[in-house]
Amino acid sequence: MITKESALTFAQHWVDAWNSHDMAKILSHYTDDFEMTTPFIVSIMNEPTGTLRGKDKVGAYWSTALKKYPELEFKLIDVLYGVNTITIYYHSILGKKAVEFFLFGADDKVIKSIAHYD
Repeated sequence: MITKESALTFAQHWVDAWNSHDMAKILSHYTDDFEMTTPFIVSIMNEPTGTLRGKDKVGAYWSTALKKYPELEFKLIDVLYGVNTITIYYHSILGKKAVEFFLFGADDKVIKSIAHYD
């Protein structure tokens, strides 16, 4: 069961992992077959669906993105939680605000993530 405290803890660990640019730390939050959807997948990976599945494919996308945006630093704004879900509102790259939705599986790892930007 996700609580306010566990949602805040996850969000802070997630932001810290991204800000470290350490791919192992970033990927530690996800299942091996998780699915990621974001408009940046369309532009960076030339994948018209905007969706990738699996740590190998998403990890390759994120590695490419970190090379393209070496100044990447996220700043947490707020965290919302529900049944097996967390939504993180944060300052992202290129001066954008972002909201990312996370769906968790039985092992408390993310099985699906969908990012939105202003």
